[in-house]
Amino acid sequence: MEGSVEVVVDDTEQILERVAAVDVAKASGKVCVRVPHDTKEGKRVTRVFDVVATVPAVERLADHLVCEGVERVVVESTSDYWRVFYYVLEERGLEVWLVNARDVKNVPGRPKTDKLDAVWLAKLNERSMLRRSFVPPADVRRLRDMTRMRVDLVADRTRAKQRGEKLLEGALVKLSSVVSDLFGVAGRRILDALVAGERDPRRLAALGTGLKASPEELTAALTGRFSDHDAFLLKIYLDQVDALDQQVATLCARLEEITAAMPLPARRSGTPEPAGVTVVDGVPGTVSTVTGEIFPPATDAPVGATPPSAGGPPVPRTVADLVDLLDAVPGIGRDSAQMVLAEIGIDMGPFATSGHLASWAKLTSRTIQTGASLRMGRTGRGNRYVRRALGTAAVSAGRTNTFLGVRHRRLRARRGGLKALVATSRSILEVIWRMVHDQVPFRELGADYHTRQQDPERRKRVLARQMKNLGVSPEEAASMLAAA
Repeated sequence: MEGSVEVVVDDTEQILERVAAVDVAKASGKVCVRVPHDTKEGKRVTRVFDVVATVPAVERLADHLVCEGVERVVVESTSDYWRVFYYVLEERGLEVWLVNARDVKNVPGRPKTDKLDAVWLAKLNERSMLRRSFVPPADVRRLRDMTRMRVDLVADRTRAKQRGEKLLEGALVKLSSVVSDLFGVAGRRILDALVAGERDPRRLAALGTGLKASPEELTAALTGRFSDHDAFLLKIYLDQVDALDQQVATLCARLEEITAAMPLPARRSGTPEPAGVTVVDGVPGTVSTVTGEIFPPATDAPVGATPPSAGGPPVPRTVADLVDLLDAVPGIGRDSAQMVLAEIGIDMGPFATSGHLASWAKLTSRTIQTGASLRMGRTGRGNRYVRRALGTAAVSAGRTNTFLGVRHRRLRARRGGLKALVATSRSILEVIWRMVHDQVPFRELGADYHTRQQDPERRKRVLARQMKNLGVSPEEAASMLAAA
């Protein structure tokens, strides 16, 4: 028809003959198996039955599904109850998909039961009308368990410190008003002395060596109503902080051991992004459409080999080596690098491009188009651990004199702080994708990157127009240039 536009969708419809689906509950799961009929051609047999959510029962289910020749099993992601079905079926070599319950809702107005939900899930499965949730391999899941536990332990330690500070405020001791780190070296000496029974403000103030506050300020802040009852409670909080410090240190040491022993997958060939090959200073590479980063082309060198360029950096062998590479990204430290790798994995196979990874992390806005109206929606929630690590990294990178720092400040001036934070987080994540995918080190473009990309003649015209708008005469401009 006139005005019509042909759209080619790269999507091959896949119809599976033998499928299964599990509608998960806490104590059991409703399993639906759909297979072809033995005698009636074109007919399908649907069987629905209950399976107790225990390892032996799910192992028997796995044997049954293998005997039925099931090609794919879909498990609904209900709370943490899906894990026993997913892990055991995965161990038996079955192809298991975890799907978000929000994406598989039945037709509105229809009756809703566990049996009907399982049948609906199986029908969607056989027509491949599902979107698979990302579940990393078992070794990465173990790494993720530890990084998430570290986040929880650090949060518990922070709460214990806050309770201790609140206790001091209740005892009319205003130490936190004059000490920036109440649980630092000097602050901890004062707190330990309070617990030990010292009540003289002057003697306590003498323990605050190295603090910015004067002895008079410390003495006034330490003059309060601190009693033995407060000392008893404060000791409990201090013991909690010490125990959590030890647990965090033990966990960090264990993380270093595991990452040093975990090998990286074979180095992949570079998947071209929607950008061309660019030559900067005689070096060919792929330019990121978001960050402007120029990346060298990937090679097929095996793990542990040296890149083709003579004298180039060695290819990382283990996850610890990859963490060292990510540590060079502005705003990313070792803890943040371990956290991000534990969440996105060390193999970028599930994410075809950096844009796919950014979309999975919900760092891309939704496109909402209807008629002539086109607007951008919210970014979504995404993985909270990735968002937290990248948000912290973006704030830190925004304070640096680097390409990412300058880009963050430019965006903040134009679009506001929140949008600049999301955009910088996405830039960092896309850089991480490229470094993990190609196993290459970070390359800093420099704080003057945007200035170097500008056309000098155009810049002159812009400055001349600005000076004219400000009412600067040619004579004044000449004198200012001479003074500069």
